Amino acid sequence: MTVAAPARTVWTPFSRYRHSLWLLTSRDLKVRYSTSALGYFWSILDPLVMAGIYWFVFTVVFDRGVGHEPYIVFLLTGLLPWMWFNGAVSDTTRAFLKEQKLIRSTKIPRTIWVLRLVLSKGIEFIASLPVIAIFAIIAGATLRWGVLYSLLAIVMQTVLITGIGLIVAPLVVFFRDLERAVKLVLRFLFYASPIIYNLQDLGPFKTLAAFNPLSGIFELYRASFFVNPIDWFAVVVSALMSVIILGVGILVFRRSISTVLKGI
Repeated sequence: MTVAAPARTVWTPFSRYRHSLWLLTSRDLKVRYSTSALGYFWSILDPLVMAGIYWFVFTVVFDRGVGHEPYIVFLLTGLLPWMWFNGAVSDTTRAFLKEQKLIRSTKIPRTIWVLRLVLSKGIEFIASLPVIAIFAIIAGATLRWGVLYSLLAIVMQTVLITGIGLIVAPLVVFFRDLERAVKLVLRFLFYASPIIYNLQDLGPFKTLAAFNPLSGIFELYRASFFVNPIDWFAVVVSALMSVIILGVGILVFRRSISTVLKGI
């Protein structure tokens, strides 16, 4: 009796393919910075410029009534994770369109083409953390034991971005306008997320804002420096939504990948 070979799933064991994942991730980072004289500096320049603008607007131009002191540290603990989220989600819209020939000619799990983008942007985020430390020292912010919650935030954000990427990457192949739609949604989500303000600043809208999965994640990051109580409702909602989005992403990816390979 012939035993059928087990079908390959979305999550083919990564022990066999982790080298390929790391190879593609490191290649992305090398390509991104090899042609740049400033290299790493460019990865932190954007959030630094944005933080500087918002700090000036809300501390010099207007009488700020949002966030916590030191405000520059408050901004960076939201902006740097946002740059990871924004950059990874934006890049996943081109995950299958940018390197079509290579994707078709290799046998590695197609999920790796999404995961490499999540990982490369995540490495950039980790590499940017010293910037927060520098500004925290300058501004006199104290690092608290809540910094341990940042590890949970990183895990939650990785799950969330991976789930979104597994949804967006294949669907863009069928609906090319989705790439522009994602950019618009990201622009809206920036202002709908507690980046330049705190979740508690929203008053009666706080509960509604907690259903933005980034809200609870930012709460955990900011526990590193700020003593205000963590909104655990937002954190639990973020965790549940991240897992649900990942589950939906796996389902969408599994059902669409064979058709995607024919369309690229």
